[in-house]
Amino acid sequence: MLDYAQWLQQPPYSLARDEKRALMTQRLQWLTDHHRAHCAPYRAMLDGLGVDVAALKAPEDVPFLPVSLFKTLTLASIPPDEAVKVMTSSGTTGQAVSRIYLDKQTAANQQKTLVKIVSAFTGAGRLPMLIIDAPSVLKDRTMFSARGAGILGFSIFGADRAFALDDEMNLDIDGITAFLAKHAGKPVLLFGFTFMIWQHFWRALSQRGQRLDLSQGILIHGGGWKKLISEAVSPQEFARRLHEVCGLTRIYDYYGMVEQTGCIYMQCEQGHLHASIFSDVIIRDPHDFSVCPPGRAGIVQVLSLIPESYPGHSLLTEDEGVLLGEDDCPCGRHGKYFRINGRLQQAEIRGCSDTYAAQF
Repeated sequence: MLDYAQWLQQPPYSLARDEKRALMTQRLQWLTDHHRAHCAPYRAMLDGLGVDVAALKAPEDVPFLPVSLFKTLTLASIPPDEAVKVMTSSGTTGQAVSRIYLDKQTAANQQKTLVKIVSAFTGAGRLPMLIIDAPSVLKDRTMFSARGAGILGFSIFGADRAFALDDEMNLDIDGITAFLAKHAGKPVLLFGFTFMIWQHFWRALSQRGQRLDLSQGILIHGGGWKKLISEAVSPQEFARRLHEVCGLTRIYDYYGMVEQTGCIYMQCEQGHLHASIFSDVIIRDPHDFSVCPPGRAGIVQVLSLIPESYPGHSLLTEDEGVLLGEDDCPCGRHGKYFRINGRLQQAEIRGCSDTYAAQF
């Protein structure tokens, strides 16, 4: 399936290993050839490595770019006038940020893919949505930060959206109360970045001694755990504390990055992160970049079938992870499932949640 529209017709966790690998290799080979033809820096890198695109026979054969290259090089496979949006990554003050150039088609495919993946967890209908952030984060519609892009991307799942915080990052308890009264007894969707939920939502409710009824809620959160782990807050403790103050029971983390927007890895009911049919993960040995077997920690490589406007289809991240299995998660979803252990030593803090947390 070379045409991405054909991929979008399939359920997101429907392909078993052999079928997925065969179809994915075709699309990745096409993307590699496409970017080689349209992005001069990418072509120079492939030529320098002596890559023969026709000889790519498996996802593991597709050359990867270090994700940090998007901070130092302009990597685009479209003319400047075709870029409808430029995405920027998270970064603490003074850090360079990635710049990702999107044309109309790639931006549309990112959104369609996100809908397919998230709907497999939340259901097909749009839900009333409470965003655990401030309205000011969406200030520039053409130059999105990773945080703003995440909020905007997930906002498509909301039928009636409200923000839980004001622009000073204080809990808007009156707004939240009005939102919950309006949608009493109905399922609601909550979205936010992990540390911000902890710092500005859970902590504020806890200090007030106030309890909200979000027992019908579904929380999706992401953006890094570095700060919370340093405070000895595990994912289990995070979920327990939230349940205490608002009754949440359905809490899903996700792993993703602005360099491959759309292809997020959702956490299932078993606590595992899952690759959909639109993406894949490979764990690489840090010494020789060979493929690690399940159970051995290494550097996370991510593959995405979406990017046509920039060469971001095969990236080596700055994260350490472990492949846990494939096609046999007790949740019943096909595909690889894995765990992220954290940032590689000496890698920059760059997750949306972690970058914000660096201020505290």
